[in-house]
Amino acid sequence: MRDLRRHCRNVVDRVADGLYSVVTKPHFGIGQRAYLVQTSEGNLLWDCVSLCDPDTVSTLWAHGGVAAIAISHPHYYSTMLEWSEAFGGIPIYLHAADRKWVQRDGGAIEYWDGFTKPILKDLTLVHCGGHFDGGTVLHWKQGDGLLTGDILQVCPDRKHFGFMYSYPNYIPLGPAAIHHIVKSLAPFEFDNAYGAFGNAIEGGAKEAVRFSAERHLRAISPSATFHAS
Repeated sequence: MRDLRRHCRNVVDRVADGLYSVVTKPHFGIGQRAYLVQTSEGNLLWDCVSLCDPDTVSTLWAHGGVAAIAISHPHYYSTMLEWSEAFGGIPIYLHAADRKWVQRDGGAIEYWDGFTKPILKDLTLVHCGGHFDGGTVLHWKQGDGLLTGDILQVCPDRKHFGFMYSYPNYIPLGPAAIHHIVKSLAPFEFDNAYGAFGNAIEGGAKEAVRFSAERHLRAISPSATFHAS
């Protein structure tokens, strides 16, 4: 951490009303970003970057602080305990299906199970699986949005989602996993989606889940039949 603080810094940018991104510069690791989601009950830090430093903590305090942390999947567990401690030992919500991947346990971690978990005001964690057994996305009702990590990868065209089991090995998700993701998101309304690497779909994001799933299934299994339920 000392070396990381010496050579890198975090940039906090406004993405939309009530939503800020946190990304490390120069590029570190796989280059994912975290998001600060503001609510009237306190703010959520969604996903995690490795660099936790006093400047970033001060900036996030200036935007209302952080009341809780939630993380989409194990690739972003990173320095979650340091981030929790920086804001007074706030809870970290992880899906129980990914508990085996936690390398450093701590009292701040709260494992949840099932398909959904409401947290703070108008924020709901949704279990989609796929990339990891406990893969989770965040429904943000106030912002009419979905924060996807890379459980659903917002594609560079900002019109489609990608669905992968392994990104570095180029292994796509199979039909059962695709149908589960679509079914998990069916009860939720959202028009916008924000991915882990800066791409966003602004407008029509829920419909994009459907036609992206159809496109994916045609590509991996031309004989597969898409069903939305």
